[in-house]
Amino acid sequence: MRLCFALAVTATTQYAARQLHIQTHPLQDRWRPLCAVVIPCLNESGTIGPLVHEVSNYLANVIVVDDGSSDSTASEAAAAGARVVQLPRSSGKGAALLAGWQAASKAGFTWVLNMDGDGQHAPADIPGFFAQTQIDRPELVIGNRLHNPRPMPPLRRFVNRWMTRRLSRRLGVRLEDSQCGFRLMPLPPFLANLVTQRFEIESEIIAAAARLKIPIRFVPIQVIYRSGRSKINPFTDTVRWFRWFFSIRPLRSRPLRDQHD
Repeated sequence: MRLCFALAVTATTQYAARQLHIQTHPLQDRWRPLCAVVIPCLNESGTIGPLVHEVSNYLANVIVVDDGSSDSTASEAAAAGARVVQLPRSSGKGAALLAGWQAASKAGFTWVLNMDGDGQHAPADIPGFFAQTQIDRPELVIGNRLHNPRPMPPLRRFVNRWMTRRLSRRLGVRLEDSQCGFRLMPLPPFLANLVTQRFEIESEIIAAAARLKIPIRFVPIQVIYRSGRSKINPFTDTVRWFRWFFSIRPLRSRPLRDQHD
């Protein structure tokens, strides 16, 4: 009984501290009118409601893009307070993100924070993306899972590192985690420069930033992997990525440079 009471008090104290931090954090006050959270989803009815609730503690405007789900993803997101954009059929993560960005832009937002809808991105990590970011200075801020990759499945860890190294060399920019979808980005520079429709969108965003000379910065985030089948097709999505990779012009005309050079 004492243990249960102690755990309850600890949880309550931690929650109250987090709420006080959110309410008094001046950075959040400045960002709220400018930044929307965009969450692409495909059949994430089990996670999207609680995720929207928690994310809303940090940024009030949450846009969930339902990428042709066959479950109750859209209704769960709407019930949690998100604005829902529904695509008539599953078109891919890139297409879903683009639809969310366009909705955010039309609503007057100039920045977006992209998150996955499967619960693998912890809302508690959100403040880290804004800690050193200036509203009037375009910058791409990406979550870095590879600072402590042990919770990642070994194959996923290997592929991520391999793709990150190849992309770094191709673009001439030092990258730490090229495939993480947890990202803060300014909308205007990217809206007209991205065309891919599937999972290669993560790499295309980085390539666009390198081409436009937008600084790229990484922040450490929690590594969370839940049971369930990945939506990445190991064959078709790999083929798409290689097709995209070899279609881009190499930018490495000099030794690898740091993101802030």
